[in-house]
Amino acid sequence: MDRRLLLVDDEEGIRKVLGIALADLGYEILAAVDGRHGLQLFRDQRPPIVITDIKMPVMDGIELLQKIKQDDPDTEVIMLTGHGDMELAIQCLKLEATDFVTKPINDDALEIALKRANERIRMRRQLRDYTENLERLVEEKSARLVAAERSAAVGQALEGLAAAMQNIAGDLNSGIACFNDLPCFVSIHSSEFKVVAANQRYIAKWGPPEGHASGQIYKAQAPSPAEATFRSGVGQRIGTTVRFPDGTETPVIVYTAPIRNAQGQVALVVEIAADVTEIRRLQDELQLARHRYQLLFNEAPCYITVQDRFYRITEANRRFREDFGGSDQARCYEVYRKREAVCGDCPVARTFEDGRPHQVEIDVAGPDGSTRRMLVQTAPISDSAGCITHVMEMSTNVTEIRHLQEQLAGLGLMIGSVSHGIKGLLTGLDGGIYMMDRGISKADPDAIREGWDAVRQMIARIRSLVMDILYYAKEKDLKWQRVDVASFVRELAEQFEPKAARHGIGWRWAVSDELSAASVDPAMLQSILSNILDNALEACLTDSTPGKRHTIDMRVRSENGVIIFQVRDNGQGMDRDTQERIFTPHFISHKHGGSGLGLFIARQILEKNEGRIEVDSTPGVGSLFSVRLPVTAAGIDPARGPENRAVDT
Repeated sequence: MDRRLLLVDDEEGIRKVLGIALADLGYEILAAVDGRHGLQLFRDQRPPIVITDIKMPVMDGIELLQKIKQDDPDTEVIMLTGHGDMELAIQCLKLEATDFVTKPINDDALEIALKRANERIRMRRQLRDYTENLERLVEEKSARLVAAERSAAVGQALEGLAAAMQNIAGDLNSGIACFNDLPCFVSIHSSEFKVVAANQRYIAKWGPPEGHASGQIYKAQAPSPAEATFRSGVGQRIGTTVRFPDGTETPVIVYTAPIRNAQGQVALVVEIAADVTEIRRLQDELQLARHRYQLLFNEAPCYITVQDRFYRITEANRRFREDFGGSDQARCYEVYRKREAVCGDCPVARTFEDGRPHQVEIDVAGPDGSTRRMLVQTAPISDSAGCITHVMEMSTNVTEIRHLQEQLAGLGLMIGSVSHGIKGLLTGLDGGIYMMDRGISKADPDAIREGWDAVRQMIARIRSLVMDILYYAKEKDLKWQRVDVASFVRELAEQFEPKAARHGIGWRWAVSDELSAASVDPAMLQSILSNILDNALEACLTDSTPGKRHTIDMRVRSENGVIIFQVRDNGQGMDRDTQERIFTPHFISHKHGGSGLGLFIARQILEKNEGRIEVDSTPGVGSLFSVRLPVTAAGIDPARGPENRAVDT
């Protein structure tokens, strides 16, 4: 196995450290300082795996990826990306990158990516070897079968031979001598149904032919092939069995041809019996090869189809038919993607175009309606003239692998961000302790109070961080309790009110009367709403719009069988990209010292319990967060009318 690996990164420190780690894994490292140098090294050395940074001078990683794939689509390329380069990483995957690893580089994540690259190389090599071996086996068996059939088909020339033998009918032994080198039993029969001459192969088995009856050598044949030819006047082709003097038997195909005299009457019959034992053996071997091929085809732990130029599935293995169904001649894009036209990134189309194997990752619709991530690999199937008639497509379900990879990447980001957050919290805690110590030494109550406020704030943040980590590390099921919604919201509002007042931010809350009683998980819901309120407070504090009076408003109501908690602020707002990232562990905000997990955890817990969290935000205007729980889960008690209780502070 080729263990060469090309590492391309413009940072010398990363090349050195990563090169040591890769060398420990058994790789021979080729290093390049930028994309242009890396491309030259690749074209000179052709390593099977390339690891490259995305952002580099001279030629970036995306351009390098495209040029490598143009030169050799089978090369596995792993991209190195920073925290903020996720969109670029996704773009690389669309350009057929094998994987991406985020910086700072986690050794386990890198090893997983390399294992995946090597697995793809191994699977592609096995598929290529299998296809080539199968084609070679079929070609070899077919050639041998044709050769054997040719030896058995000499009867096609018997009419011409019979015509030629009319000239030597008076000297049968001389005439039959021309058949001595044929691998068949050749005999000449008279109209009395006697053998009058035979070739050496016949004589070696049954002795001199004088006195032999025409059907004597056959196990059971009445009339004999020669007798049937005398009676019909035309040549025969008969499958039968000959019996040798030692009692053994052999299947043969008997060809006969009449030899006519000058008056046109059948005077003699030439009979050729071809041993078809070899043909039968070759047929059995070919059948066994086909059976083994079909067994491997059906039992392979992946989906295999054979498609023609119109993308019709002409063959499919058992696993594909069981999971995706599809009638014969159904088109791939109809079965896989429920489309009416061929996919734009179809690897089958590319293989038909250039005759080379291709691979790509695509999302397909599973039989249960779920979306599956598939690693698709193709290989051409050619006819004897070298023209591609079909393409074999092998698809492997890598949904779980990708999911685990994303979880590992998220966990790595979380650990790095949490470590950074803890460092900041400890620094703040040290500052508060220092102010308290100074206040105590100088008997300064204001300094003591200020230090204690800082310590208390840091303790609260540490508690929030630890709770977020616990939520992330453990599966959470909601613990429903019957509570008074107004009392629950009032307690939450009273806890939040001092924060808002301390910063001069307006605070308003309201609960619809119909929600006088509901079943909720108070701890979970308080954690989620507190996180949203803290985010709203930060959004207001970071908004620098002159003369703007900031407010935060929380409303609780029911609508169409759903209990809705809404928090609105008129802070700085968020753009579309930020709104898409705030619910992932990849998005870490350092402004408020949080762990970056709160909203990610909230969405996971709510979705698991049939709820959801949404955001609608406009930069410079503000944000609206909505937490929704179904009535069946929340247990709404519509005891009163639609009046609202509202409190302004």
